[in-house]
Amino acid sequence: MVRIWVTCGGRVCGSSDRFGAGEGVPDPGVVGPRALESALIEVARESGTSVTAVYLLPPDEPVLRLAVLGGVPWEISMPWARVALKASSPVSDAVREHRLVWVSGQEELARHYPRLSLVVPYRFTLAAAPITTGSDVWGGLVLQWPASHPPQPAPGEREKITSVCHRLGRLLRAAADAGRPVRPGAEPVMLPPVRVRTAGPAEAQAAVDFAERIPGGCCSLDVDGRITFLSTKAAELLGAGIPELLGAKPWEALRWLDDPTAEDSYRAAMLSRETVSFIALRPPDRWLSFRLVPDASGISVHIAPTHSEHAHAPVTTPRRSNPPSSPATPGRATTLYHLMHLAATLTEAVGVRDVVDQVAEQLLPAFGAAALALMTAEDGRLRIIGYRGYTAELMERFDAAPLTSDTPAVRALTTGVPAFFATFAELKHAHPPAVLKDDMAAWAFLPLITSGRPVGSLVLAYERPHAFVPEERAVLTSTAGLIAQALDRARLYDTKHQLAHNLQAALLPHTLPRVAGLDVAARYLPATRGMDVGGDFYDLIRLDPTSAAATIGDVQGHNVNAAALMGQVRTAVHATAGAAPDEVLARTNRLLTDLDPGLFTSCLYVHLDLRARTACLATAGHPPPLLRHPDGRTEPVHLPPGLLLGIDPDAGYTSTEIPLPPGSVLALYTDGLVETPGVDIGAAVDALARALAGTDPSGPHAMNTVADALVQHARRSAPRSDDIALLLVHSL
Repeated sequence: MVRIWVTCGGRVCGSSDRFGAGEGVPDPGVVGPRALESALIEVARESGTSVTAVYLLPPDEPVLRLAVLGGVPWEISMPWARVALKASSPVSDAVREHRLVWVSGQEELARHYPRLSLVVPYRFTLAAAPITTGSDVWGGLVLQWPASHPPQPAPGEREKITSVCHRLGRLLRAAADAGRPVRPGAEPVMLPPVRVRTAGPAEAQAAVDFAERIPGGCCSLDVDGRITFLSTKAAELLGAGIPELLGAKPWEALRWLDDPTAEDSYRAAMLSRETVSFIALRPPDRWLSFRLVPDASGISVHIAPTHSEHAHAPVTTPRRSNPPSSPATPGRATTLYHLMHLAATLTEAVGVRDVVDQVAEQLLPAFGAAALALMTAEDGRLRIIGYRGYTAELMERFDAAPLTSDTPAVRALTTGVPAFFATFAELKHAHPPAVLKDDMAAWAFLPLITSGRPVGSLVLAYERPHAFVPEERAVLTSTAGLIAQALDRARLYDTKHQLAHNLQAALLPHTLPRVAGLDVAARYLPATRGMDVGGDFYDLIRLDPTSAAATIGDVQGHNVNAAALMGQVRTAVHATAGAAPDEVLARTNRLLTDLDPGLFTSCLYVHLDLRARTACLATAGHPPPLLRHPDGRTEPVHLPPGLLLGIDPDAGYTSTEIPLPPGSVLALYTDGLVETPGVDIGAAVDALARALAGTDPSGPHAMNTVADALVQHARRSAPRSDDIALLLVHSL
């Protein structure tokens, strides 16, 4: 039976058998992230968390994606819908390093995660932990408690969080084994709010009567900040009718509340679960105090005239305002919230793709736009490098517009002057050839200029007519400048990165030679996006009809120098191949120390005697190879240790001979295949050996299938931050 530990006031006080159905197997009728819903509702209810979130790790990209969320609105969490594994954040650190991350307050958050602290300057306690089953990593769990939670975990609380993650992992594993792997959707599954109890109709009316008798006014906001109830006195104080306010956010329905203070107070109450108060001026001269009392279901708000007013001052009668002609746009606090996150994120963006993703995710909700297109100037044309809200077919029609054409996007780029069109009629007047093709109603065309040099254009489109007030135009123009700087840096990085990888690819063998009696396969996978080029290399060398050599190595560092040295090492090994393995490493080592590159290299060299069916090996600080015997038994080949190449010119190395009968498989690999922060390297090597033992090397060219299986094992077991090189040699 799968069991969830119960906490009382943040302290572990027992356990419950109500975590999911059966032995951690999801309901077969439930697919996708909703398979985790009931389990996470129990987590939130029993642990007293204010926020519960699950991030999943897709198999095809190094990004954690928000799949399930509870206790906080999607709008607030939107900036963290996708978290790169390489990023500095609690959940990415937890998943990448296989450890529990505990953040015990605002000061510790600012110290370890300054960017997150800048955007979310509220008091709370947070824990993030990896969701795993054995060596497989599925994602991460984030739990957040109110500010009242003790700064340190209660006795055993860390272990119970880890236990919950393992059980969530079993649910994910069971779903995958049943052919229904859980994948995150475009938006997370929202958990229902945890309520103390549900009232019946008679009790609900009694609650309304109670609220009407309270001095001052009161209203209730749901977790999204929308008004779900307000008393008559509250409507009078706010100066609006009850029907107008129900279902609306106060700062969007009441223009005088469209101030960062009001929305920020709501956000602070939701995230900290602390009572928050503020005052606001209702024009022309009425000051009102607001007291926000939150819980898991929403916020109770008490509204009263400030003490500076006369106690018996008359209350204005409700008035009805004309309904707005278009949906309310995001409040200024929402805009500032998203822009602050965008600015902080762009400082860490390392490539054009990072910039495009962050701009697309942050800009639309910040300004209430429906679509955007990001373009750069290349070879006399304006090329679309990213878009959101548009179809691929439409973008293909507008892509590669000549810079000589008279279009709003080109004109914005060439003149450096932004253009704003509140309606299509305005756009048509400014550009008579314009034809409405995107079904939008308003547009902003913003030039991307940095250091006086144009780098591209940004188009924001709105579904309904949109009046761009001067303040909004200024913010949009400034934001475009911020994006231009980030995009320019990213393009330079991508150019350098591509050159480095091209150099590395040119130095690696394009194909492996065919050697009679051997079936071989190799794989090379660059590190996680954001890393520079590495120095991993491998090679298979045909010596004569009855012998061959196999080698693999890893040069220290991730840069062009490492790639260049890798080429020199590979050339040196080639030049001395055929000698005894210890002599090959000794000669290569002397060459490297003479070059004095300032980088060290690990290397493993194997001489294969195809007639005698033996392998002779020597190592220079490289991970031990794996030997799969014909009967399937697999073990690491522990060799006498040798010093890394490039340290001591007089270092000596030792050769070791092992039998290699038909059916044997020798696996050579670099540490990127097994090395993970927080995981014992010996245990990781043993896990890789078990994975190799579970493969089937029989059949022609079976090594390609085996190689893919080992790489997939590495990807499942943990996110990788280093290059991976793998060379398999099967004795036929």
